[in-house]
Amino acid sequence: MKDVWNSRYSEPEFIYGIEPNNYLKNFLENSINGNILLPADGEGRNSVFAAKNGWQVDAFDYSVSAQMKAIQLAQINNVLINYTVSDILEFIPNKKYDLIALIYLHLIPEIRSDFFQRIKSWLKPGGHIVLEAFSKNQLKNSSGGPKDINLLYDLAEIKNDFHDLKFKEICETEIMLDEGKLHQGKANVIRLIAQKV
Repeated sequence: MKDVWNSRYSEPEFIYGIEPNNYLKNFLENSINGNILLPADGEGRNSVFAAKNGWQVDAFDYSVSAQMKAIQLAQINNVLINYTVSDILEFIPNKKYDLIALIYLHLIPEIRSDFFQRIKSWLKPGGHIVLEAFSKNQLKNSSGGPKDINLLYDLAEIKNDFHDLKFKEICETEIMLDEGKLHQGKANVIRLIAQKV
């Protein structure tokens, strides 16, 4: 799978565009900046936007090609991001975060549950998790996302994963995606904003 993503991110074009995810963008623009972690951040569009808005950014992805594109995008935008190459299961932070953003991070159930438990311990008290990901209803759409239903999310599962946080928003909704060539059109997504109290 790593080879697939390295190949995908090796294209000159930014396959998910260079603009941030709208859901995360709205949260960042209406929050006091601090430090943010972006796991599996791909080509860096969200990292770069956060840095441009005054956030201290840590990000990682297991694709070397993704890291190269993200650093390139950061240089174009005159910002600094700390972007490392790491597998989800191997990343260990050296700090606590004000915000962890999970944007289209799709994991099989046993890895998802373990990773989501771990990231809660990486939050500062008062810190937030923002998540946008495809729901199981996305299978019928052609706007992107995994074609394996085990990699798509269920609202009840996400509620359970984050039940010990304070929900500010949690819903399944239909949106129109316009994020590069691979996220285009009607999409069914789960959205979450949750706070560690």
